[in-house]
Amino acid sequence: MRRSVCTRDDVNRIVLGDNMDVLPTVEDGAAALIYIDPPFNTGKEQRRERLRTVRDDDHGDRTGFQGKRYRTVRLGAQSFDDIFDDFLAFLEPRIAEAHRILSPTGSFFLHIDYREAHYCKVLLDGLFGRECFMNEIIWAYDYGGRPKNRWPAKHDTLLWYVKDPARYTFHYDEIDRVPYMAPGLAGAEKAARGKTPTDVWWQTIVPTVGRERTGYPTQKPLAILNRIVRVHSNPGDLVLDFFAGSGTTGEAAARNDRRYLLIDSNPEAVRVMAERLAFNAPEVVSSSIDLSKLGGLQDKIPPDAPPFDIRKFWDEGYDPTAYTEGTSEK
Repeated sequence: MRRSVCTRDDVNRIVLGDNMDVLPTVEDGAAALIYIDPPFNTGKEQRRERLRTVRDDDHGDRTGFQGKRYRTVRLGAQSFDDIFDDFLAFLEPRIAEAHRILSPTGSFFLHIDYREAHYCKVLLDGLFGRECFMNEIIWAYDYGGRPKNRWPAKHDTLLWYVKDPARYTFHYDEIDRVPYMAPGLAGAEKAARGKTPTDVWWQTIVPTVGRERTGYPTQKPLAILNRIVRVHSNPGDLVLDFFAGSGTTGEAAARNDRRYLLIDSNPEAVRVMAERLAFNAPEVVSSSIDLSKLGGLQDKIPPDAPPFDIRKFWDEGYDPTAYTEGTSEK
């Protein structure tokens, strides 16, 4: 019998593991909000380099503010392959688990790009029912290169489904306001208050040198997740993201008094999330005895070993063979 990694009253948790191993251990109806941002099946390696610039008048390779010279220091890179032979076959069992886990008044968001959005819509209609489709939300941004042989693709798609179209969480008063494009036509009072967004959300990407940036590939803006969490869940609710990446969903949940369960199979993602969410002290565990990516220790771990605290492995040279059921102490 698998040990459950989450109950409705559980702690905030980050799990290293295959989501198809972890999701079956989550209780039915446990999550009020599920957001996933799976790989987009671009057919390319997703890679982000981490850079830092230092003042260097003699050997600088770029010019900055007031003409001062700076030298670029490469801190490292993170990457993953974004290639699937059958993307829908990969997604379908995971979304079926999400439907089971979603609470009766819950919302599910799939964040995807233009290459797969139309196929995913048909898949979700089949799993949730067409009547449970609420919105196609377009996140529009203006960054990056512009091809000269087609219109530049500068948007992602968020497909919003609910468990029950007659009863779902939607807090209109929690929607953040945005400026009018023509404030003079709206009048002073309305212009000062701003307007609620439509289903097209204009939001810049995470700035390359901003505080929010973790360096993790495909990191999404906190503003997008803050909006979703505030409107589609209640304080104390559980928010689930099983392609958690850099942990933006977890930060939005934590800063808005929600609980979170974050799952990712990439040890680097779990490390980034643990550091990013350290202010909230989440439990960080492994769902699997396969820890080959954390140092080739898989042969030393007992087959009945429960999840253990990964931060002890990183910070203290933790011995994963020394388990106590229900704890992560040697």
